[in-house]
This record gives sequence, structure tokens and C-alpha cells, in this order.
Amino acid sequence: MTQPFTVAIDGPAAAGKGTISKAVAAHFGFAHLDTGLLYRAVGARMLTGEDPIRAAQNLVAEDLDNPDLRSADVAQAASKVAVIPEVRSALLDFQRAFARRAGGAVLDGRDIGTVICPQAEAKLFVTASAEVRAQRRFAELQERGADTDFDTVLADVNARDARDSSRADAPLAQAEDAVLIDTSDMTIDAAVAQAISAVEARRAGDRP
Repeated sequence: MTQPFTVAIDGPAAAGKGTISKAVAAHFGFAHLDTGLLYRAVGARMLTGEDPIRAAQNLVAEDLDNPDLRSADVAQAASKVAVIPEVRSALLDFQRAFARRAGGAVLDGRDIGTVICPQAEAKLFVTASAEVRAQRRFAELQERGADTDFDTVLADVNARDARDSSRADAPLAQAEDAVLIDTSDMTIDAAVAQAISAVEARRAGDRP
């Protein structure tokens, strides 16, 4: 397959969209971009004192390799810089160019199907209850030895959901034509299978 085919996967934090996106990309041989890493990279640079708009304008690929991008502090910083219109604008062209590369691409984030790639050939919205997502994040943080508790993580999840959904510029929302996948009570294998099936259906529908 050489023609562009974009798969847009959106959803809140810890819903499983990253894992699903990687699996979908691997299954179809598409390139994958976790767009949240772009905002995390900007957030990480902001935490060092850099202006977030300047950080977004000067972002380089190496910034995405920062091992600290998965920390809780950077996650919160990413959500804060994501509400800044100038930051979103600076990262827009990069994401759209990646999406239309030959051979297909999977992008996951918060506004891929609604803002970044509204014409994506396939759109998925991956979600789960706040409690389930907080438990997943808490377990992940425990594995890393983080000093936190479930209530704090749940509060952070709820705060981030509120911030992501209420921001004026490109809020988190399910595109009207996106396939909903609720992973609250699903195994990851079942969720991946459902996602692959949804993308295959869209690909079949696009065939002449």
C-alpha cells in the first residue's frame, strides 16, 4: 500500500489508545505517532524554565526520546501547554504531514479525528471509566517506584479530563464518525481486535 491512509485514534489518558495504536500500526504496517509525546516534550522543556511557545517552535525529534516524558509531572505539564493555541499551532503542520505519508499512518491523541485529521479514513475513540484509568496509571506508577496513592492519581485523572475537555482550542471530543471502543471491561487483546476490525471495515469501504 503506497497511498496515504490515516487512522486517527483519540481518547483520554490511560484508556489504552497508545497500546491499541501501536498494535494497529504494526498489524497494517503503518507508521505510528503518539502525538501526546509532542506535548509532553514541550511540557518537559517548560518545566526546565523554557517558554512553552518557543519550546514548541523549536522542538526536534530528539526531544521525543527523553526518558522522563512518561512521568506524572510531565503529563500534567503537557496538559497545561496543550491549552495554549500557539503551542497547538506550532505542532499542527508536523502532525498533518506525518498523517499523510505514503504507506499509511496511525496517530493517537486528543483531537486527531476532530482537528488534526478530520478527513482521516478511519477514526476510533478509545475510552474507559475514570476509576479504571486511574487504577491503570496507579499500577504503572507503582512499578516505577513513584511515591503516590490511588486517590491522588484519580484526582489527577479527573483534573486532566476536565482540562482537556473544556479547553477552548481543540478540546477532547469524540468525532461523529469515530468508532467508540470502551476498554473498561475489555482485555487488551479484545480491544486491539475490535480496533483492527474497525479499521479493516473502513479500508474495505474505501476500495473501488
